Amino acid sequence: MKLWFAFVSLVVCAKATDLEPPSTMVELQQFRQSNAIHIRSQAGKEGIATLINLSPAINVWYLLKIAWREGGRETTYHLENVDAAGSKLLLDEKYSSGLVIAEGNQRHFCNLWAAADALDQAKASPLIYYPLCEGRLFLRNPATGHRTNLESATEFLREHVWGAEKIISVGHILLGDIHRETGTIEPESQSSKAEQRAGQPLPALIESEYADQLLTSSNMGIDIEHPERNGMIPGAWYAAAGNPGIWVSILRPNLISPAILASYKTTVNNLDSAEGSALCYLIAFDLDRFQLGYALGTEHPQVGWSDHMLAKMRDPTLAGPDGIGSIAPLISTGLIAPQNAPNTVATFTAGFKREHGAFKYGELALVNHGTHYGFLENGVVFSKLQPGLATIFVLDDNTLGMKTWTEDGSKLLPRMKHARQNGVPVVEWDEASQSTVPSALVRYWGPGNWSGSEDVKLRIMRSGAALQRSGSKRFLIYAVFSSATPSAMARVFQAYRCDYGMLLDMNALEHTYLALYRRSGSQMFVDHLVKGMSELDKSNSGEIVPRFLGYADNRDFFYVMKRNPKEVK
Repeated sequence: MKLWFAFVSLVVCAKATDLEPPSTMVELQQFRQSNAIHIRSQAGKEGIATLINLSPAINVWYLLKIAWREGGRETTYHLENVDAAGSKLLLDEKYSSGLVIAEGNQRHFCNLWAAADALDQAKASPLIYYPLCEGRLFLRNPATGHRTNLESATEFLREHVWGAEKIISVGHILLGDIHRETGTIEPESQSSKAEQRAGQPLPALIESEYADQLLTSSNMGIDIEHPERNGMIPGAWYAAAGNPGIWVSILRPNLISPAILASYKTTVNNLDSAEGSALCYLIAFDLDRFQLGYALGTEHPQVGWSDHMLAKMRDPTLAGPDGIGSIAPLISTGLIAPQNAPNTVATFTAGFKREHGAFKYGELALVNHGTHYGFLENGVVFSKLQPGLATIFVLDDNTLGMKTWTEDGSKLLPRMKHARQNGVPVVEWDEASQSTVPSALVRYWGPGNWSGSEDVKLRIMRSGAALQRSGSKRFLIYAVFSSATPSAMARVFQAYRCDYGMLLDMNALEHTYLALYRRSGSQMFVDHLVKGMSELDKSNSGEIVPRFLGYADNRDFFYVMKRNPKEVK
């Protein structure tokens, strides 16, 4: 567990011209700022230090380049600013032995290269986040991300077996209902109707005959406050035990209000009996209390070309759709940074890998090099955000938004802290009708890039994210569908009256994973939205080591953090 606490970070930004696409991560960062000074070590070696603030508005990631005159070697270090809101890293010719850390009117001097090998020793450390400058900075070091047996076997098939994509698709069909659950309705429950209390998310609109009955599940992994006799009223929200501001709910699509199921019949496919009775698990976070973070995995989602695109849309002169084929010299750790870990209350997996994150069919396949899914972390663009795609994003003031990206969205880029695109929307808000509307592509496998299989057998375990308004409050909802098509997802998000909803990942518990953390004194308890997700957390001498929080993972993920108490309403 010691390795979890020490690692350092450094990041790069660059601006690409319209005439020449970027070829490096630094060139891709259009808002970057850099400066350089002459430096001298204690041993008398001379050189040049260059400091690049990759996203000045976000102020988290810096790249430090050291080039000693003797030997002509340049080394780059990825630094992470622990107090992005209160401090800034500087180079000063008057202080040539290290960085200056400005905190308001105060200046802290950090001798980083006075001893010529100090940074190299930090870089050689096994710590993923190596503390520097009395803990004011971390050096980010590479980590090997954990991958499950399923992921390893799947990647082997894709890389080494002819026609493996088709084999895997068939496997998805055969395993499509392996995680399907139905729960049980108790028709003679003595439960009273669920009451909507102030400050809670809106309950789902369900058929009236189920409003005073209970839906049971043996796989809900989160304890609730004041549980009903043996289950939960379908679509109602229950406070998560030990975590104020977090609620959980369960529902089956066939319990949804008939008026919703009868709406938009030309947009949404009819749900068969298997899909209609498949259980959904939902968790909601009060955005007055919590904020969202995003982090890349050690390997995914990657930045090169996807194979899931039309060959004619690939530019052979470019390493990837944005001009780059690698994130070097940046380091993606697949692990929450130490300064964020104490306030983290939940983690969940993000979207598709790059190999599936582009379009092969429909209008989006014919524009923008096949419309690869974009993503940003800490203000740094790894892949540009593309118009037409469902986007979840966080701004510099930690405001969370979800929208279908447009060209006008570029106005937000200077303020963009995190963003992740994943396909097209499942539902959107319609101002005219003041209601939730399914996306026009919900029923179209290819143009929607919903994954599954080419013969439109789309039912599989899926996860999604949505935003909901309840009075003056906003909630982030994460949902796991035990066996669903995009049509079932749309009906559930409609029932909960979400403003916007999008697909995240799919196929297995490891790809739809959500863990919730409860703290009591020095102890931390790990709960999972679905009990089987606990298999993803390692055991170290009998102690649970949670994914993303305790060990590096190869997949990208979101994390939910408590807001500063001064921000909580």
